Amino acid sequence: MKAQPTLLRIYFKMQSITYGKKHRKPIISVRDLYKIYKVGDNRVHALDGVSFDIFRGEFVAIVGASGSGKSTLLNMLAGLEPPTKGEISIAGKRIDRLSESELVAFRRSNVGFIFQSYNLLNTMDAEGNVAMPLMFRGVSRAERIRKARKLLELVGVLDQAKHMPNQMSGGQQQRVGIARALVADPKIIFADEPTGNLDSKTSMEVLRLLQRLVREEKQTLVMVTHDNSIADYADKRIRISDGKIISMDVSDSTSTMEGTEENKDAGLPGGDKDV
Repeated sequence: MKAQPTLLRIYFKMQSITYGKKHRKPIISVRDLYKIYKVGDNRVHALDGVSFDIFRGEFVAIVGASGSGKSTLLNMLAGLEPPTKGEISIAGKRIDRLSESELVAFRRSNVGFIFQSYNLLNTMDAEGNVAMPLMFRGVSRAERIRKARKLLELVGVLDQAKHMPNQMSGGQQQRVGIARALVADPKIIFADEPTGNLDSKTSMEVLRLLQRLVREEKQTLVMVTHDNSIADYADKRIRISDGKIISMDVSDSTSTMEGTEENKDAGLPGGDKDV
């Protein structure tokens, strides 16, 4: 008799989760997206009718081999490249309709970037690199430094604040890059092969940091990778080949490190399911 309330609790919890996913609005919505290049007399479909949604607080991996279209897709999501046709809505705004100057303003206010090669300025220390995006917003120097140091502490490299990039390891430079991506409080972070230049141990540390930031800071992170083992750290994986989505799978609210308290309480498994 005691089992019945537990089963009912699990049932209603699952119904609540399902209802929430169906009724919340996506922060990124892509519909029927194409990118077609003309090469001589041929038309190459870098993207061929792609559609998907990403919700606030999700860690999403776009996975594919070289030439699959994943980097083209990331560039279009970031407003760096226009689609041939289709719709891209981010935070309720159709960015495929924006002018170049409007896209620059939109990226500055809404988007953070993490790069494979870190892209730190060699003439600035870690603190200065993180603070730099705030200069374009007219933030005072004292506030820029305060926020930069807070984020360096968050990502675990406050002790490197006065170090130049060539005085830091690859993992430390990437942590600085992550702090820089967060400093302007973006709605979305785009990461292009963020562990591509790191060894396996450092890659795992950086991916666990990204997981923690998504969960604790309620960030939305879209990461491009060719590596399935890297993609496994994400909540959702969008697999792309020859410009088309071939599959999407999501994790059951369970990271590769440990299950959330919600799933532990409900007794839910931590495996993947196809959608």
